Amino acid sequence: MSDNQTPATQVDTATEQTTHFGFKQVDKGQKASLVANVFDSVAAKYDVMNDLMSMGVHRLWKRFTIDCSGVRAGNKVLDIAGGTGDLTAKFSRLVGPTGRVTLADINLSMLKVGRDKLRDRGLVSNIDYVQADAEALPFPDNHFDVVTMAFGLRNVTEKQNALNSIYRVLKPGGRLLVLEFSKPTTEQLSKLYDMYSFHILPKMGQLVANDAESYQYLAESIRMHPDQETLKGMFEQAGFEQCDYQNLTGGIVALHRGYKF
Repeated sequence: MSDNQTPATQVDTATEQTTHFGFKQVDKGQKASLVANVFDSVAAKYDVMNDLMSMGVHRLWKRFTIDCSGVRAGNKVLDIAGGTGDLTAKFSRLVGPTGRVTLADINLSMLKVGRDKLRDRGLVSNIDYVQADAEALPFPDNHFDVVTMAFGLRNVTEKQNALNSIYRVLKPGGRLLVLEFSKPTTEQLSKLYDMYSFHILPKMGQLVANDAESYQYLAESIRMHPDQETLKGMFEQAGFEQCDYQNLTGGIVALHRGYKF
């Protein structure tokens, strides 16, 4: 340590080099691989667990997102962290033969599950599959009409970088919709949600997916995600305008929207 470097400076530097993985602090360079391990583990049971964990309500959250997207025939849509393709399947039908939907996911296991699922449904003609990091999207500037990200942003190491990258690939007049777990709006609901998340969810993961640890991470990652107002501010920092959000199921989930003008 040099003479003019204080212990506080050392702490600040260490903080800049680490991030959260659930409640743990890890090197920023490690988080992506740790998250990848989680989704490699849960990919095969992902859809089943989503239905069980939310008692099917995740389908309503996603339907609301689609209804708010404004996607229409001929649009180019990017579904980031598209996973097993729930949003992509609907967008494929909405954009029709003149449009295009790109399902992007950083995790190859999830991407393969999504591709196989959609192909089994006969959805092949207007969907592309790209393994991509949300922080450095491999697409041209001003390319997509709509970008969606459902339950993926909280797993990104540098969320602001991801929002900046999304802003770049959106066309002027395009919109971003981020559906993500958020902060319950009442203390009573928050307590009930904590009890469910930390006591029931990992046991469910163990029984169904033989993986309690990944679902413990899920509960922890939700608690570490920015709250509604903080995330709205991050949208604005990236350059988005007319930013707003709507709480769903008492704020357990929120849909954030922003436009590029």
